[in-house]
Amino acid sequence: MGTLYLVATPIGNLEDISLRALRILRQVDWVAAEDTRHSARLLRHFDIEQRTLSLHEHNERDRAGHLCKLLDQGQDIALISDAGTPLLSDPGYVLVQAVLEAGHEVIPIPGASALLAALMAAGLPTDRFVFAGFPPRKQQARRAFLQEYRDRMETLVLYESPRRLPALLADVQTIMGVDRPVVVARELTKRFESFWRGPAAAAVRHFTQPPPGEIVVLIGGAAQPPRPELDAALEVVTALQAGGMPLSQAVRMVASLAKVSRRALYDAALQHQNHPDTRS
Repeated sequence: MGTLYLVATPIGNLEDISLRALRILRQVDWVAAEDTRHSARLLRHFDIEQRTLSLHEHNERDRAGHLCKLLDQGQDIALISDAGTPLLSDPGYVLVQAVLEAGHEVIPIPGASALLAALMAAGLPTDRFVFAGFPPRKQQARRAFLQEYRDRMETLVLYESPRRLPALLADVQTIMGVDRPVVVARELTKRFESFWRGPAAAAVRHFTQPPPGEIVVLIGGAAQPPRPELDAALEVVTALQAGGMPLSQAVRMVASLAKVSRRALYDAALQHQNHPDTRS
């Protein structure tokens, strides 16, 4: 039984390929590539001579059956995209589903990812984020798309073409507000890598023309909505603690009386202890 490997490749800097990825690409029987001409340059750079076949959004459904037959014959296959991690706004989902249904093993070979590279250096919260791929191209659909994420508190990560970036930023300002934090990461890991950071209104003024290069857009989450009941309960817990009552006892008593979540109140009290000038 053959194995399908999902191999991440560099998004710009070729030094970002892993030793494991190189080993897998050398040992498999086939490399399924989004663009075989593009991938041939990568393979030649690392002196890898391998049979390749194309797998892209237009032929994936038809090609999946053929690849499953190769796996049935005991041949191993590596799936790569033009750059970065397969399946993340790239082909591969249909193939993976078909391979799993056929009973074959699917093994990820992690590596470079534009969305994670951008998130790491953006300066926005990383504990919770949502990746939504490419937004719709037309304005009405794009604004409806942004409306869905307007009140969510996670960092939103998007891919966008340089040509549509000014229109996207204008819609972010309209739907999410002029002060919504925005980061535009451009040409990640390449020679002219750059990060622009600022509020949506400033982003609109800055990017009046499409910038060159590949783009990742990150949008800060919505501010936490006011919670008057929880804040009032927190004040009582803080006062009880100042009088010598243990935190757990104070939370249990106040949560019951105020009819708020004990877990939410306990977490808020812990955060208040660590950061007394803020409210969670």
